Amino acid sequence: MNILITGITGYFGSQLAREFRRLGQIHGLKRSSSTTELLQGTDFSITWHEGDVLNVDSLVAAMTEIDLVIHAAGLVSFDPKDEENLYLINTQGSANVVNAMLSAGLKRLVHVSSVAAIGRTAEVNDYDENFKWVDSALNTDYALSKYWAELEVWRGEQEGLETLIINPSVLLGKADYGKSSSSIYKLATGNNLFFPKGNLNYIDIRDAAQITRLLVEKNAWGERFILNRESKSYKEFLDAAAKIFGTKTPKIPLSDWVIGIFFPFIKLSRMLGLSKNLMNKRVFLAAQKRSHYSNIKVDDYLKFNYRTLEETLKWAIIG
Repeated sequence: MNILITGITGYFGSQLAREFRRLGQIHGLKRSSSTTELLQGTDFSITWHEGDVLNVDSLVAAMTEIDLVIHAAGLVSFDPKDEENLYLINTQGSANVVNAMLSAGLKRLVHVSSVAAIGRTAEVNDYDENFKWVDSALNTDYALSKYWAELEVWRGEQEGLETLIINPSVLLGKADYGKSSSSIYKLATGNNLFFPKGNLNYIDIRDAAQITRLLVEKNAWGERFILNRESKSYKEFLDAAAKIFGTKTPKIPLSDWVIGIFFPFIKLSRMLGLSKNLMNKRVFLAAQKRSHYSNIKVDDYLKFNYRTLEETLKWAIIG
């Protein structure tokens, strides 16, 4: 089987490549400027195709003789300046993948979404795959772009594709990656005074990739799955991380009134070029909420044995 992965040079895409090599030949779509650093040391070959999810012609060319497309390319950002790029890369990019597949006559698509695409509201704490999106102040521009991307995938299914959507929570990978979900480690390793009062939903990046492969092998087409190990309070998570990393954990719970004072200061500092903190108020407020994303559907399909948090954290700091 020939498997094309968009976003293969990224955080999760590179892990998916390692996992799906068990099922066939890996093909990777990469921009000319992309680095393959995260794939160094792999013991399998990758057939490379130069292209971009914003270029439909390059997508169609890369899909020649492909049996399965895994769309993992995307932008994770909470910088207000990236609103347009989030739409272009996450939403329009997904539409382009769907259109290219339909044009090339391909059938099977695994779409890497996010729990953010499920949506959040102040009234609901527990979420599963059946939760219907509603507009909410807790939904970021990133969440909206991923939700719209899913609509494009469902549209592709109506036009003949077999689709599988996965919604990972925070992906815990190597602590030194420095981007995307790995930034959560900075709360445990930096000199931070405050910690959010809400819950962290997380999964080991290796488990997320393995579950994705197993769902493909189960032929779980036409379904979406939340990929989440468990929910822990930020306090519990940071205490566990600090113990493994040998650092001090933040001691003061972050109050909503502190956010009201702190966020305008961050915004002003960013405008003046004095800060590179890209968090926005919605991100702060969402982190204050105690929410839980159910993994019952994955359990029903796979009875999966997750790695423990301690195992994940110890692996995260090994070079």
